[in-house]
Amino acid sequence: MKLLRLSWLAVPLLNTAQQMFLKLGADQADTAHGSAFFEHVFLSHWFLAAIVAEIVCFIVWMSVLADLPLSKAFPLSAVSYVLIMAMAWFIFDEPVKLLTLIGTATILAGAWCIATASKSGTSE
Repeated sequence: MKLLRLSWLAVPLLNTAQQMFLKLGADQADTAHGSAFFEHVFLSHWFLAAIVAEIVCFIVWMSVLADLPLSKAFPLSAVSYVLIMAMAWFIFDEPVKLLTLIGTATILAGAWCIATASKSGTSE
């Protein structure tokens, strides 16, 4: 069970890493225009890192789904929203406004409600 807990935690961490790599790759290619932009992106080591993170995330997610019902596993992925917002703030110095924090809290509250409902077996 401990490995399962670590596995589901790896999914939002890998999703966050993938988004960070994509942002870094896009920022690096920002000066290029048209087809040169795509050439910069696809040849970027950040883009390759994003692909690797996505593949690893997919494999880990499949192992989580093998052990948990989808109704319990999927709400846990809402942690990605919090991690990506925090990463955008800390690493990319993007502003975080009060409404963003309220929205993030609402997403987490909704995920908690879904996960709790699936644990208790209520069908309301």
